[in-house]
Amino acid sequence: MRWLNSLAAKFAPLAFVVMACVAAAQFLSQHSPDRTHLDRYTNAVSMSLHDHAWAVFAVAASLWLVTFAGFFHDRHRSKNSSVKKEGWLMDALDRLTNRRVLEQKLAQEPEPQIIDAEKLADSLKSKVIGQDAVCEDMAAQIRRRLALRQRNKPVGVFILAGPPGTGKTYLAKCLAAELERRLLHFDMTQFSSGAHAATQLFGASKGYVGSNTYGKLTAALRDTPDAVVLLDEIEKAHPEIHKNFLTAWNDGFVTEASDGRQISTTRAIFVLTTNAATDDLQALSATYANDADELRRASTNALREAGFAPEVLNRIDRIFVFKSLSGLDIARVAALEIEAMIKSYGLDVADEGIDPDILLDMMRRQQRLGSGASSRDLVRAVEESLADTLIDAKQHGHSKVALLAAEGGVIARPER
Repeated sequence: MRWLNSLAAKFAPLAFVVMACVAAAQFLSQHSPDRTHLDRYTNAVSMSLHDHAWAVFAVAASLWLVTFAGFFHDRHRSKNSSVKKEGWLMDALDRLTNRRVLEQKLAQEPEPQIIDAEKLADSLKSKVIGQDAVCEDMAAQIRRRLALRQRNKPVGVFILAGPPGTGKTYLAKCLAAELERRLLHFDMTQFSSGAHAATQLFGASKGYVGSNTYGKLTAALRDTPDAVVLLDEIEKAHPEIHKNFLTAWNDGFVTEASDGRQISTTRAIFVLTTNAATDDLQALSATYANDADELRRASTNALREAGFAPEVLNRIDRIFVFKSLSGLDIARVAALEIEAMIKSYGLDVADEGIDPDILLDMMRRQQRLGSGASSRDLVRAVEESLADTLIDAKQHGHSKVALLAAEGGVIARPER
């Protein structure tokens, strides 16, 4: 069929011209008003055509057949070429990768997420005591950043700064719960011993101990790329770890040292907490209470003077300054800490089961100790005196306890 295509392309124009001339001659010979005035050459041609009409028809039919055969052959070849090209692409996917997994991952690509900032803020404020402004600002930031269609960096990199026991870690946990994301919690005091500490998070290079497994952070982000990554007390991490995080925050990926794979961080939210520059930040918070932009600028300078590297601070999207708790806010946090501690023993607090004198004593002690103590620290002291009683109550089938202030400490009274 290939010769038909070339033949049609070469002779089809000539064939159309010849057929047009033949048709004109036939028309003149049949419809001239006075045949006697026809030119002798025209008459000769017309007579010849009349005598050989069957041959003219055969030539015309052959030319049309060649033309249409070439046309359909060319069309069929183009269609087959397209099918083969598509088939080759799909065969390459089947041959070189797991096409089913690829399709599943493409289906899981996130769409821009629109959240209700007011609802999120209200939920956070109901759980994190005394930090309403921080909760509102955090909700607004999250809403704005999740709505972006394309990102080449994490959703957000936030620093929560302020005294211990003010709810920084708890806010990160609540945020993960509200957004229905997995929380990856790392206590950075465990990664301060030396440069090798980075291998625990980002893996070890080939040839080193542990190179057959992924790092804690890279493995977790590989499996859940949209996690909330909580880095508690980030200022205590080794500087080498800070360098690794710079890539995560600036370029949108971390590199697993064992195999060089780049793990995306563009869907993650990084929350860093710090107790650095607490006194300075509290003073700044009071001075710039009504000027959020100036507070952030001054807070950045305070953290830089406290030892934060400028390149780290340059990659932070927002600094949230937590206020010291006062008054009934201390009592609320202390009551929640006590409740959580009792629940950890499998028990519940009875209705109105915490003696007000216990909370009042904790408020006084925390105010006396200042920023050096948190409600959590004071609750641990209470737990030490109650642990045996709580264990006995659970063993004897009690489900609730009431805490009473007693001379020299706190006692627990089991209740059904």
